[in-house]
Amino acid sequence: MNIRTLGYDHPDAIKLNDQVQLEYIERYGDDGDATPLDASMFVPPKGLYLIAYDAEERPIATGGWRTQDKNDEGYSDGDAELKRMYVIPEARGLGLARRILAALEADARAAGRTRMVLETGNRQPEAIALYTSTGYTPCTKFGHYREYPSSRCYAKPLA
Repeated sequence: MNIRTLGYDHPDAIKLNDQVQLEYIERYGDDGDATPLDASMFVPPKGLYLIAYDAEERPIATGGWRTQDKNDEGYSDGDAELKRMYVIPEARGLGLARRILAALEADARAAGRTRMVLETGNRQPEAIALYTSTGYTPCTKFGHYREYPSSRCYAKPLA
């Protein structure tokens, strides 16, 4: 597997984002994740977007982080927000999400961020298991879905 830093607007990122949106629609019965995102949010040093490729150069996993600071959506100064963690179904169980997560945490730490935060939902038990097994703990809700009962927010110090 090869992990590359690419733009959130790269064709492979768009393809995988479309796939994760379909999964959100299936799991939650809505229109997918409507959190406003654009490619500029993932440009180093204020963020990073990664895509993992298999041996045949197929994009199989993604993840990114973006800078957040204290605002009216509940973020705190020094936050790095994890976004668009996704592994295609055929590649799950291979440790790809853990590798991407570790790379994103290291990059956010190097960029001076002090806490990684993420929002997921109660219909994504695999995601919750990944995050809690890697040191994330529940935190005060933040972000676009903070008012939703299905929202679950987690944080991990990067120091």
